[in-house]
Amino acid sequence: MKKKKDSGLIDYLKDVPDPRVSRTKEHHLIDILTIGVCCLISGGEGFNDMETFGKAKYEWFSRFLELPNGVPSHDTFNRVFSAIDPKAFIECFIAWTDTLRSQFSKEIIAMDGKALRRAGNKDAPMTYIVSAWATENGLTLGQVKVEDKSNEITAIPELLNLLDLEGCIVTIDAMGCQKKIAKEIIDSDSDYVLALKGNQGIAHKEIQEYFDMIVPEKYMEQSTSSDQIDFLKTVDNDHGRVETRRYWISNDLGWFEDKNKWKGLTSIAMVESVREIGNEYSCERRYFLVSMDCDAELFAKACRGHWGVENPLHWTLDVTFKEDNSRARTGNAAENLAALRRLALNMLKKESSQKKLSVRGKRLRAGWDNDYLGKVLGI
Repeated sequence: MKKKKDSGLIDYLKDVPDPRVSRTKEHHLIDILTIGVCCLISGGEGFNDMETFGKAKYEWFSRFLELPNGVPSHDTFNRVFSAIDPKAFIECFIAWTDTLRSQFSKEIIAMDGKALRRAGNKDAPMTYIVSAWATENGLTLGQVKVEDKSNEITAIPELLNLLDLEGCIVTIDAMGCQKKIAKEIIDSDSDYVLALKGNQGIAHKEIQEYFDMIVPEKYMEQSTSSDQIDFLKTVDNDHGRVETRRYWISNDLGWFEDKNKWKGLTSIAMVESVREIGNEYSCERRYFLVSMDCDAELFAKACRGHWGVENPLHWTLDVTFKEDNSRARTGNAAENLAALRRLALNMLKKESSQKKLSVRGKRLRAGWDNDYLGKVLGI
């Protein structure tokens, strides 16, 4: 889908195909979508809220929506969101979000899955959504649902193919540490930082033994940087908790038999995280496959970017948008509502006139102040 110069979200939503037959169209699809996203921007959660919100804001909506038969009922919202093709909806989502993106050199794109815990029937498998989070932009670039009887391994390549990630660094946890996914990332002209765990048994064991050999205990408090290995140490002290992280990245791969099986592989890396709270002490080491230069600072940035997806995206969706409480279960409703929440979150994060307000504060303001809601919506 092409960018539309100087166009707002509503112009992009007009391209979402209407799944209804003509005789059932009492309400325009763009009216349904606009009321729905405005409701979520303003603190609403589900289809009943959309009907109530639309009726409460009827005079304001009627200024720019036709509303030929008034505000749709909650049943209409449910039926329409259940029927909309989620792939077509995501194409509009991606096209509009791309107009908000600023260009950052080697931006970190964290791909991570999240469960919609109550969006399923008792005997049905839990619904999972894989999202791509652009850390410096603070935006969800897109999402793909993990199909039933499948996992993130199949969803990630699909999401990669939807997005323009040229020049970015894609980070994925151990589930996505697969040779096919590494190839997809390199073929998209981006780099990868892939967490390595037991699902790649021999490779994990060999890399663990390599770092155990070159980073013995006596070197824990000093840099071990050299021509083939780079080192970085960071310390965070907050509320009595001290977290020390040490990053090593090495391009010494002559010994690694699987090197040529991972397209683009240039380095292997390790993070050691030490946490101290009072007298309590814990230490964890994690290992990674990397397609970037041997640069500990850039590697550390990628790790922090991936860990950071939890608060600005997953935590916000659960705590502020109450995503885990959503009971939308019919047809495509769960997937489309998940996209609508991420769309609303993108809009709230990019609205810059109230920089001191949290996402929750912006939602409250939008619900109370029509002019501010218009700013967030871009009208």
